[in-house]
Amino acid sequence: QLQVVESGGGLVQAGGSLRLSCTASGRTFLRYSMGWFRQAPGKEREFVAAINWRGDGTYADTVKGRFTISRDNAKNTGYLQMNSLKSEDTAVYYCAASSTMLVPGPNDYWGQGTQVTVSS
Repeated sequence: QLQVVESGGGLVQAGGSLRLSCTASGRTFLRYSMGWFRQAPGKEREFVAAINWRGDGTYADTVKGRFTISRDNAKNTGYLQMNSLKSEDTAVYYCAASSTMLVPGPNDYWGQGTQVTVSS
C-alpha cells in the first residue's frame, strides 16, 4: 500500500510563491505517476498538474506557466512549485499517485491535503 503525505502549504501574498511537497512511502515511488489537485470552498475538486515516472508533466490551463510539477524519485518525493500566486489559487491541495494512469483517479492513493491561502 502506497501512502502519500503533502506538506508546504501556508499563507502567502498574491504574487508570491510556495512549494508543495508530496512524500510517498510503502511502495516504490518510481512506479507511480503523481498528480496535484485542489478544492476551494464550495467548489469541486479540480485537476492541477500531473507527472509520469519519466518526469513529463501536464497542467491545467489555469496554472500553466505559473506552476511547475517535478519529482525526485531518489527521495520518493514530488513537488509543485507555485509562482505568481493569485487569490483564486486559494484551496486545499491534494497529492495523489497512480500505478495505472497519468492523472490519478478517485480510487488511487490520496493524501489528506494541505491548505494554501493567497491573500490579496
